[in-house]
Amino acid sequence: VCSSDLVDQSEVWHLTLADGAARRLDDGTADFCFDPQTMPCSRGAVWLAWNVPDMPWDRARVMRATFDGAVADGFAPVHSVQQPRFLPDGRGICVRDDHGWNNVWIDDAPLVAEPVEHAGPTWGLGQRSFAVDADGTRVAFTRNERGFGRLCVAHLASGRVDEIARGVHGQLGWAGDTLAALRTGARTPTEVVTYHLGPEAPTAPARRTVAVGPRAPWDRDLLAEPELVEVTTPDGETVHARRYRADHGGSGRLLCWLHGGPTDQWQVTFMPRIAHWRAAGWDVVVPDHRGSTGHGRDYQQALRGRWGELDVHDTLAVLRHAHAAGWATPSRTALMGGSAGGFTVLGALAAAPGLVAAAVVAYPVGDLADLAEKSHRFERHYTTSLVGRPGSSPEVDRALHERSPVWFAHRITTPLLVFHGADDPVVPVAHSTVLAERIRTGGGDVELCVHPGEGHGFRLVDHQLDEYARTDAFLRRHVS
Repeated sequence: VCSSDLVDQSEVWHLTLADGAARRLDDGTADFCFDPQTMPCSRGAVWLAWNVPDMPWDRARVMRATFDGAVADGFAPVHSVQQPRFLPDGRGICVRDDHGWNNVWIDDAPLVAEPVEHAGPTWGLGQRSFAVDADGTRVAFTRNERGFGRLCVAHLASGRVDEIARGVHGQLGWAGDTLAALRTGARTPTEVVTYHLGPEAPTAPARRTVAVGPRAPWDRDLLAEPELVEVTTPDGETVHARRYRADHGGSGRLLCWLHGGPTDQWQVTFMPRIAHWRAAGWDVVVPDHRGSTGHGRDYQQALRGRWGELDVHDTLAVLRHAHAAGWATPSRTALMGGSAGGFTVLGALAAAPGLVAAAVVAYPVGDLADLAEKSHRFERHYTTSLVGRPGSSPEVDRALHERSPVWFAHRITTPLLVFHGADDPVVPVAHSTVLAERIRTGGGDVELCVHPGEGHGFRLVDHQLDEYARTDAFLRRHVS
């Protein structure tokens, strides 16, 4: 069973290896089909499906079909669903957010109903945030506790939950008495680990490292756990963030770094970029503006219709909190973000000139209407839920225009460094070239660097090193 990449994950096919016969299983009514899974009886398959303008974390359904075509149906929970699989006895298991949090569910009841997330947003195929043992008596699952990770095991018969290990775990797999996972943390490079979980296994079993991702060793003194931060906004809401204190006390400089998405979150994982700036004497604060994941469905959905507005307000609230708390002054503060994070940075610069001394953005969204037309298929309709569908009303068109940085570029006076890939399929490079041209026309200070052959994110080492060097030199010039 496979989800076809040739049509951007919109079809599910059954291929018989013995004779090569192929048959399409889905009925063509879904815009996207992810994560097909064979039923325990081997007579059919289930998969995740959804239709635009929804993204999978907005609303999705599980579809089912037998290979002989006799059965073709599905079910749709209240909101979103992901990772449809099975227990050995045939019961369904998946992740749902019916109660406001992404929790593991077995059939129509949560495995553990709790106000933490058991999975991240479905940005792609193959997320495996839970695993079932061979006899179906235990389920291992991950927890996201305000960005910090934990691995747990639930015993189905008794309901007992054992906390196995700290750290952000993913891609869980269970064979015999061995639970395997990818694991990472603020001070732990990404690694493949295993835990021995026999019937009488201890609550905190010994962890065995099978392989470590980074080839170069890291000085653990450069890697630090962040502190949780909560900020009350002017409208009385709570915004979450994490603060990484500068190495050796720092020098009173603050880097506010925004994640992309915007429906996403930077969990407490191995992030060499943060280690680099900490070692250079910067405090780093990572806000989870409303719309971020990891804090429940209501927090995530709060950004619907308000992208370019609420995320900007929350970022400004975090910056003002940092300044009031004495972490840094505006003249010693910089903003940074990529993709959707870069879009929010640009909005913050226009909304509050003088609140930071400099800003750096990479492949930022610059024109919302153009993004809705030209981004890749998975995200082309994303703007519809976050702002509105272009042409649907004068009010929506006005919001798309007013919140697009290319149309308020003349109000950006803070020194700005912009990076973009020439072949970006998600955010066209023209967003940055037009932005830079209009900032210069308005008398602003902007530097633009376009890397040839790069897409949405830089993969060539020379370009990555150039990004570090240019950013370092830029911040030295503009941040006192």
